[in-house]
Amino acid sequence: MAGGDDLIAQRVREAMSGADLDQSALARRLGVTPGAINQIVSGRTRQSRLLPDIARELNVSLEWLKGRSATPQIEFSAGDIADQLDAVLIPEVQVGLSMGGGSAVEDWPLVQMVPFSRSWLQTLTRSAPDQLMVARGEGDSMMPTILDGDLAIIDRAQNTPRQQDRIWALTYGGWGMIKRLRALPDGNLQINSDNQAVSPITAYEGEAQIIGRVVGLVRRI
Repeated sequence: MAGGDDLIAQRVREAMSGADLDQSALARRLGVTPGAINQIVSGRTRQSRLLPDIARELNVSLEWLKGRSATPQIEFSAGDIADQLDAVLIPEVQVGLSMGGGSAVEDWPLVQMVPFSRSWLQTLTRSAPDQLMVARGEGDSMMPTILDGDLAIIDRAQNTPRQQDRIWALTYGGWGMIKRLRALPDGNLQINSDNQAVSPITAYEGEAQIIGRVVGLVRRI
């Protein structure tokens, strides 16, 4: 098995061959002398500050050049791709925020990370992206405002109803739901559905826990 220096030299030569570049051509692209490249490809240098530039110029992974990866392909995480697209990844939690009868929400299992345009999110809320989560509702109790399967964007930084009849994600009696809330004069909350066939619920003090305010919706058409 080749030693560390020999392996780096071998892989630089392999990548140069794949890019159809000789030492002089690579040196010109990097703005260094051919001798500096020769030190690397001959295995005479232990480390080189040029390796990141060489990896970038030859379009291979720096980890592969250093012998720490088995494949030369550059691997991007979902976060890397999102950053390049000026997007942010928001966690989608498992359907526990039900717009029908509700579903148990002892915890909030992660379904996937969903990319959203950063600039679009900024039109919905001033909160940081790490304060947001999304959930798909189930049922018809919030129709016609929210349809079954709509993706609700929830701002967890907003958890105190200061305006009447906004839409909130909350838990009540161990169930998760998305409803309109109205503060009552006695300090209790009235939980309302947009579907007129669904009767309001009164949540007495301490019975409801507000998760966050629904600040946007995503709907398939």
